[in-house]
Amino acid sequence: MDDPGTERNVLGGALEPCGTDPMTGFTRDGSCRTGPEDLGSHTVCAVVSAEFLALQRRLGNDLSTPRPQYGFPGLRPGDRWCVVAVRWRQAAEAGAPAGVVLAATNARALEVVPLELLRAHAVDVPDDASSLGEQPPGSAG
Repeated sequence: MDDPGTERNVLGGALEPCGTDPMTGFTRDGSCRTGPEDLGSHTVCAVVSAEFLALQRRLGNDLSTPRPQYGFPGLRPGDRWCVVAVRWRQAAEAGAPAGVVLAATNARALEVVPLELLRAHAVDVPDDASSLGEQPPGSAG
């Protein structure tokens, strides 16, 4: 695995932690770091929704059911989880995307998911949001 300090997020900055309750990441260190062992590319930091979890279950990727033997508590809506980039894109294309934390989403996700699609479902506001013409919440516009 690469040194965590060298992995970048989709915005080009240092990869920020995704979530620790439950502890996420391919290596269960709280971040969406990846490496050669991570064949699924668990690189998208998602804030899962009920719709996303239901779709994943229908597709045979049950993320809701606890699996104590693997140290997996099962996810609930609102949890942050490093999801497989292909699975996230599949859900987005099916109309059931999870929110995305761009600062915690590994740049390797861009091999599978276009940045524009990730940005469309971002739940964090990137530093350059003003260049996109977005208005801050509560502002006139």
